[in-house]
Amino acid sequence: MSSITKQVAQQLNRWFAALKSCNPTRVTDLYADDAILLSTLKGDVKKGHRKIHTYFESAFLPKHPIGKVVEGHTRVIGGTAVNSGLYSFKIDGKDGKRATVQARYTFVYQWTGDDWKIVEHHSSLNPES
Repeated sequence: MSSITKQVAQQLNRWFAALKSCNPTRVTDLYADDAILLSTLKGDVKKGHRKIHTYFESAFLPKHPIGKVVEGHTRVIGGTAVNSGLYSFKIDGKDGKRATVQARYTFVYQWTGDDWKIVEHHSSLNPES
């Protein structure tokens, strides 16, 4: 694996750490200003920082998610990179108990000259779980 591919693969760990902080601004800052998020828990398209921030603030971070990669694949194509695979989260359930959620993901990153920013993020529940 090349050093750039490893660097991109580590971006998901940055995202998990931001989620664990429960700080929606810290999570949103990982996204490009005009990024698109197709989230796991809400069916609408979230375009741009305001909508992405609102989703994390109101729908996902209140569940105190702790995520990990189950299977990940990273490809770098010039200044664009794709990381996709399977991840799981421990989240607060409706009954107050922690639950594990299995999901599929695709992150598309763009190199900005000093950082990789998420430009597209799609996450959906794994139909086999």
